[in-house]
Amino acid sequence: MARTPLTIPPEIRGRLKRLSLRTRRISGTRGFGMHASRSKGAGLEFAQYRAYEPGDEPRRIDWKLFARSDKFFVREAEEESPIAIWILLDASASMAQADRVQPDWSRFDAAKLLGLCIAELAMQQGDRFGWIALQEAALGVADPRAGRAQAGRMQIDFSRLEAAGTFPDDATLAPLWERIGARDLVLFVSDCFDEGGIALIERLAKAGREVVAIQLLTTEERDFPFDGGFRFRDQESGAELISDGAALRETFLSRFAAARAALDERLDKAGIRHATVVIDEPIDRPLHVLFGSGVAPT
Repeated sequence: MARTPLTIPPEIRGRLKRLSLRTRRISGTRGFGMHASRSKGAGLEFAQYRAYEPGDEPRRIDWKLFARSDKFFVREAEEESPIAIWILLDASASMAQADRVQPDWSRFDAAKLLGLCIAELAMQQGDRFGWIALQEAALGVADPRAGRAQAGRMQIDFSRLEAAGTFPDDATLAPLWERIGARDLVLFVSDCFDEGGIALIERLAKAGREVVAIQLLTTEERDFPFDGGFRFRDQESGAELISDGAALRETFLSRFAAARAALDERLDKAGIRHATVVIDEPIDRPLHVLFGSGVAPT
């Protein structure tokens, strides 16, 4: 059953106006540089009006509509863009993990909200964006398009999507290679626990795609705040471990830190930019690290 569609909170939407998705390839440099759209000014296909928001450029206000309605509206148009932005969303069962203190806000909810934020950035600069839900049985694919209608479709699709099953195998992933173009920007949103997911983005990077990885962690993975006896269960394999939380904490945190360091090294070696966010932190935090000044909201 579909859930209420997620929406970007106003304070996050305001912060996103300071960011832009940038690619190394378009700028021709080693660093990230803002790419230029082929379509500017006249000749754009009108998409819709929306209410003016603080940070919008005054030149985009429709003053004739203001004269009739006494309200500020900006015109939005669908632009042709030199790149497409793909959001690869890990939808395997481990993404359904939530913390006990906030059981109604899972890692997957945070991932979907992050996907909406990425789409918002794409719309700000007129880029086409699409998404692929990576799940065991089949891929959920929406090919890249520009505009608010595409964002509305994303909200509807994400409200129906639940995390389940294992990460897809190579046969299921095969159509992905026909869709993601050589000039496209790929953002992989995942807990990065599945070997198949890391192998996938390594292959994409090796094939010349520009890949950015965002890892989502729960607060319990960061802090391991367990005391007393617990049954720990792997959501995908079903494997279980019964242990005392306090006795296990030091070992877990040490091994988890080592695993994260190994992952960072592996992604660095593949040339994949990456950032991590814990689901009790501002969801736009990794976007500021990757595409902003590096100063992240707290």
